[in-house]
Amino acid sequence: MPNYKRLYRPGGTYFFTINLWDRRHTLLVDHNDVLRTAIATAREKHPFDLPAIVVLPDHLHCIMTLPPGDPDFSRRIQKIKSRFSRQIPKEETTTPSRIQKGERGIWQRRFWEHLIRDEEDLEQHVNYIHYNPVKHGYVKHTTDWPHSSIHRYIDQGWQQPDWDALMKNSTLDLD
Repeated sequence: MPNYKRLYRPGGTYFFTINLWDRRHTLLVDHNDVLRTAIATAREKHPFDLPAIVVLPDHLHCIMTLPPGDPDFSRRIQKIKSRFSRQIPKEETTTPSRIQKGERGIWQRRFWEHLIRDEEDLEQHVNYIHYNPVKHGYVKHTTDWPHSSIHRYIDQGWQQPDWDALMKNSTLDLD
């Protein structure tokens, strides 16, 4: 395994992809209320801003901004994942390795993060997050997906309701 080093920047803004272990499951939308509570609980104990998020059946993308002086995004992700795992029914199968480590086998052990560099990078990642349900074929329009911060962006006037029509012709792809 490569020696991967995470870049921890106090007060940084990060884009995350967090996946279920078994990508065939739909736990994140089936138990979206539990996920929302897990995120809220993590935010109470370890504050952070959440400028954008989309929750898909088997993974989520979000942007998290940490408070000044605090670089620990890993703790926040761990708190969200563990709170969610403890609150949903035990229906998954687990491996001996996961059992030995006290894991339920719901989440992939790692997550992907990207430190946002500037306003243009932030805008590109917010757009990616909001367009993701269309990209995966879950809906035809971003506004049809209920588990997305696109609704807040439209309500606040930060995004036009027909914004996704413009994105279909763009080269937006962070994968």
